[in-house]
Amino acid sequence: MDIGMRLLHLQEVFLALDKYELSEKKQSVKEWYDGFTFGNKNDIYNPWSILNFIKARKFGSYWADSSSNGLVNKLVKTGSPNLKKTMEILIEGGVIEKRIDEQIVYNQLEKRENAVWSLLLASGYLRVVKIRYEGDFRKRYYTLKLTNKEVEQMFEIMIEEWFDNGSNMTGDFIEAMLAGDLYAMNSYMNDIALDTFSSFDVAGKEESRIRPEDLASCYDCKGVANGLSLNDSSNLYAMTRKSSRFYHGFVLGLMVDKREDYIIKSNKESGFGRYDVMMIPRDTENSNLPGLILEFKVINHSMEKSLEETVKSALQQIEEKKYDTELLKAGVKKENIRHYGFAFEGKKVLIGTDE
Repeated sequence: MDIGMRLLHLQEVFLALDKYELSEKKQSVKEWYDGFTFGNKNDIYNPWSILNFIKARKFGSYWADSSSNGLVNKLVKTGSPNLKKTMEILIEGGVIEKRIDEQIVYNQLEKRENAVWSLLLASGYLRVVKIRYEGDFRKRYYTLKLTNKEVEQMFEIMIEEWFDNGSNMTGDFIEAMLAGDLYAMNSYMNDIALDTFSSFDVAGKEESRIRPEDLASCYDCKGVANGLSLNDSSNLYAMTRKSSRFYHGFVLGLMVDKREDYIIKSNKESGFGRYDVMMIPRDTENSNLPGLILEFKVINHSMEKSLEETVKSALQQIEEKKYDTELLKAGVKKENIRHYGFAFEGKKVLIGTDE
């Protein structure tokens, strides 16, 4: 059978798998490479991916390797913290809802975040799950997800490369965290922060640009001095949340290559609040894979005198909000749960634990 280099339909792919004695891989091939739409036809496959899979007889991100993802890489890497958080949802298998501009204008890509999603959809990285219509003008809102496992792996590799500075500091940091080596964690994290933060300080829109060295400054403490609790209308609260999201996304990116051993969750409810990052071991009986809860805080100079106090505040929040609840329900033993508080001030980082 001559597959050629034209778009392939599901039936053609399955016939090719039968011919090359790969029939038992049909469902996995569908999960990895299906999901494209061409006009009104679904279940369309990229022939390059299928040809390479049949040749290598193993799953991989062949399409990503064959094309230039430079523009997509740049747009996601330099996008707002909200864009990076949305990518996190997609990589975890979730869905997002966006308005799509069907008339993509190149010079709008760095100015309008929705244009990025339009590009990703038009390029095949995203697929439509459903369309919702709203209002008198029937505005269309698209529910989107990553097209298939091949695209998911492509973005995972892309994120890993953002944190690859030519050394093994990222891997060393993760191993130190799993081993509970707090001294090494602080050493590696501060080195990584110095080398990496500058590359994230290039967001396209001025209003979405977050410079680590400018964080936690010029806080408006109105309401706090009077003993009032922080809320969404407080400038201090809003600035702190925006600042910590930058660091949240940064640390979360370091964890990508641990997804085989861990279920990594972010901003989910547990106990009486929302933790920042939780790492649930897939093998809860393996004592070498502790359950981890990470809480991030940017120093608030009006309330804290040092990064040490900020770390203490983060650890107190983990305890008071009972974030352990989800890990315990998952079967992780109490003694195999670790808490880490991350305190940030510009490019300085301090990590502490309550052990």
